[in-house]
Parts: sequence; structure tokens; C-alpha cells
Amino acid sequence: MATGYGGGSPVPPRHQPFSGPRYTMPRITRIQAFQVDLPLHEGSYKWSGGKSVEVFDSTIVRVETDEGVTGHGEVCPLGPFYLPAYAGGVRSGLAELAPHLIGAEATHLDVLHRKMERTLKGHPYVKTGIDIACWDILGQVSGRPICDLLGGRYGDDFVLYRAISQEDPDTMASRVAGYRAEGYRRFQLKVGGDPDVDIERIRAVAAELEPGDRLIADANTGWVQHEAARVVRAVEDIDVYIEQPCLSYEECLAIRRRISHPFVLDESIDGMEVLLRGHADGAMDVVNIKISKFGGLTPARQARDLCVRLGIGMTIEDSWGGDITTAAIAHLAHSTPTELLFTATDFNSYVTVSTAEGAPQRDGGRLAASTEPGLGVTPRQDVLGEPVLSIG
Repeated sequence: MATGYGGGSPVPPRHQPFSGPRYTMPRITRIQAFQVDLPLHEGSYKWSGGKSVEVFDSTIVRVETDEGVTGHGEVCPLGPFYLPAYAGGVRSGLAELAPHLIGAEATHLDVLHRKMERTLKGHPYVKTGIDIACWDILGQVSGRPICDLLGGRYGDDFVLYRAISQEDPDTMASRVAGYRAEGYRRFQLKVGGDPDVDIERIRAVAAELEPGDRLIADANTGWVQHEAARVVRAVEDIDVYIEQPCLSYEECLAIRRRISHPFVLDESIDGMEVLLRGHADGAMDVVNIKISKFGGLTPARQARDLCVRLGIGMTIEDSWGGDITTAAIAHLAHSTPTELLFTATDFNSYVTVSTAEGAPQRDGGRLAASTEPGLGVTPRQDVLGEPVLSIG
């Protein structure tokens, strides 16, 4: 009998039988897209520059495999006037991309993502739904929630923020008490309009805060540099985070260098290169990682892990969405170290339509990722209706 390292104990057999679930490598057989309208509970959502949306146009992606395992993802741009993404572009892009993915191994996520990058240059939002759906498949095949596959769960839940749609200062301030009653303690105030009114907005909302609350003044690129300089000087006595005051990275950096407020970059953060540049420049304290801006959970996880290594705080979110987007956000956020997760969001509580059963639900201003395999959600077929695109 073979023995071990001088101790005489037997060497265990090289191959032990595995009694767990059979490992499969499901291949993609069909990709479908469904269009769903998501109206808002509050009627509309308004932010910088007079932009507003009343109904969000969301695309839910279904990926089917030869093993009978099906995954789902969701992409919901905030309109063509926010980021270089629009709802019709998701579906047009999928029509171009999907035929090249039939037969690909759905659970080889890095390989699949590189294939998507080679097949369709740019347009990360188009790839997001497929990427999330394949993470859903991987979780189901492995019998684990995506949160586990992204590194493991930190704590029982995580903190959420509530966006306060842009209105007059008194109306925005009056909303704080109601949102706090729902459990929120982080408030993202939509500014980026007239600087004088924005100063009033920040002061009015700040006056409603209680100990433990956090306020973020999010301009969504709405100020030019001299306007941003006026606003931040006027509120220098207020405990507030300043988020993406200007359009360009360089303008934001100039404002960052003249203030002491904590600083958040959002729209400028669209890849690893700018994260590294921002860290080297000391350009931010917190970044917003929007899943669809990076192209899905695969690159968003890489950005998250880089931020963890560099000690950069994060808001984990997306442009918009419903139950499936919220589930994806929850898995990435819940697997992020608590001390570096500044906040996250629960988009499904903003909209009137539920697209999936089992989606995470807000509890006292906090959220938790599902413990079921994959995303942990089951789409409501009666809400999805017939596919608007079917490839394969």
C-alpha cells in the first residue's frame, strides 16, 4: 500500500467519487427579450436640467440552455438623455449580439463576456441582461445564490438610500419624514438646476435630518464648473456629500480640490481605467457602480473588487429597473464589505409593476439578497407577455 510522507499513513485515493450535484456546462440555445413598462408610484422622477420620466421602458432578457436551466436579466436605461444608452437600443443591440452567442457555454462567464466584447464593440448596457441571466444560470446549476458566488454575504442585510426627485425646496424637504418612516436614513437629493434654488434645496432638506441620517446632493452633471463652485461654497457648513457636480471628470476634479465635503463620482465612472485614474488623483471618496454602465455583473464585480482593494467606498446600483434589476443589485451589494458599501438602492419599491416573484423587498430601509439559487426570482409571465425578440 502506498504510504504518506514518512509517517506510514496511507495516501488517499487520487479520485474520490463525488456525491453532490452533477456538474454541467449548459450551452445557450435561445435568447429572448421582453418589453415591460414600469410606471412610478410618485407619478414622475425628475432630476437635473429639467429631465423627467413617468414610465420606464425595461427589457427583461431570458437565456435558455440545452440543460433546461433558464436565467433572466434586466436592463432599464434612464432615457437617452442621461447616459449613452436607451431602451430601444437594448433590443436592437440584442438582435445583433444574440445570434453569435447560441451554443456558447452559459456558465463560463469571463469567456462569454470576452466573446460579447469582441462581437459588439462598446454598448455595455446591451450585454448586461445576458450577463446577469448567465449568472442566474450559474447559481442554479451550482445550487448557490449569486451572492455566494460573488464572494459571500456580509451581515444580514445592507443599507439603502432614497432618491428625492427634484421639486421646489419645501416640497423636497417635506418628503424626508415620510421616507424616514419607511426606514430610509440616506437621502439622495436631486439638484443640478438653478444654483440659487439648489442652495435652498440643500439647506431645506438638511434642516430635516436627524442624527444618523446622511445627505447626498446629486447634481447628475447638471452644473457647469463656476456654478458648482458657488453651490459648494454656499453650503460648506452643511454635512453633505457632493455627487457628480459637472459633466467632465476634469471639472469634477477641480471642484473636488477646492472643497472639504465628501465627494462622489457617478456618471464619470464607466470602467477600470477611470477608477484607477480617480484613485491616483484623489478625485473621490465614493463611486457609484451602476451594473449596466459596466456591462453586467461580471465587469461590475471586477470594479467592486478593485474598489475594495483600494479602499474606495461604493454605492451599488443601476440606472433603473424593477424586480430583476433589484435582485442583481442585492447580490452584488450584499457581497460587498459593509464598511465600503456606502449604500445601494431598491428600484422595485419605486415602481407599480412587479415583474418577478421572490424579489428582495425593503425592510426598514434595508435589503437582503435572496438565499435561493441564482438570482432567486421567478418572472411573472403574465406581466412579461410575448417576447419582442427571440433568437435561437
